[in-house]
Amino acid sequence: MSANDRPSGQQTKTSATHESPFLKACRREPVPHTPVWFMRQAGRSLPEYLKVREGIAMLDSCMMPELVTEITLQPVRRHKVDAAIYFSDIVVPLKAIGIDLDIKPGVGPVIADPIRTRADLARLRDLTPEDVHYVTEAIGMLTAELGPTPLIGFAGAPFTLASYLVEGGPSRNHERTKAMMYGEPELWAELLDRLAEITGAFLKVQIEAGASAVQLFDSWVGALAPADYRRSVMPASAKVFDAVAPYGVPRIHFGVGTGELLGLMGEAGADVVGVDWRVPMDEGARRVGPGKALQGNLDPAVLFAPTATVEAKTREVLDAAAGLEGHVFNLGHGVMPTTDPDALTRLVEYVHTQTAR
Repeated sequence: MSANDRPSGQQTKTSATHESPFLKACRREPVPHTPVWFMRQAGRSLPEYLKVREGIAMLDSCMMPELVTEITLQPVRRHKVDAAIYFSDIVVPLKAIGIDLDIKPGVGPVIADPIRTRADLARLRDLTPEDVHYVTEAIGMLTAELGPTPLIGFAGAPFTLASYLVEGGPSRNHERTKAMMYGEPELWAELLDRLAEITGAFLKVQIEAGASAVQLFDSWVGALAPADYRRSVMPASAKVFDAVAPYGVPRIHFGVGTGELLGLMGEAGADVVGVDWRVPMDEGARRVGPGKALQGNLDPAVLFAPTATVEAKTREVLDAAAGLEGHVFNLGHGVMPTTDPDALTRLVEYVHTQTAR
């Protein structure tokens, strides 16, 4: 796609950003070193984050552009990662359209009035850029500060958002979610389609404001069998990826416990498929198939071991990824809250040094 063909509002990326190791790896092009970033790199493992967030509720912090900018930049400054990820939460677009919810510390998102009937769908109105004007403002501030470092925008995938909405909060077994999916397939399809529209709109806002890539988090989709994913979830995820395809930015898809779904997650439209720590990178590549870059996949718990152990386990990941068309190094899930930040800094340096070409 040429610059003239891009949807209006999409900012022209600097050549330095376009040629960054992260974006080159996403495009499966040669890189000077394997790029590194971490899910949940901006947040609770950093003392500077805890300091600036003190006394500020999570959802409130997501709506304060200057604070979002500072929190997003903190791990880039400290760890020298190859990409920043926009600081937000997957329920922000739901809050923005008027869903009564809160993020309760130690629990997660809690929905006051769960979505259970067709009448409830009326509460899921379209998301407009004005609903999340603070996102546009924060990303403008961030891209001015980041220079050649790319910014990753993100959103929650339709299945994971639906699970929160239907259950009323986090769920271990997703009983109500699966009951709707199996027992009321038409209502389920309408719910996911509405969420796909909202999610696509939210990602478009981030891209048009200056995000260089986007990641779709499907945190809970590993609870599904492949046949159920293909039939009941994949169409909505594909709709999200299709919505942002014209922008030409890399699209990353990640879920936890999704080893059996990796091929389907790539098929849904991702350019990069995230692999958690349960599947080796070379096996992940076999399951995903050619034509996709992969992201992952050190077990986050490894970071609590001695440095020599962290390096040995990292070497295993790098060796398994050696033959991939494109590899973005990451953890197999998010940074744990009690992780030593210095362990992350050392990990970035180790990957960069070991993979220098």
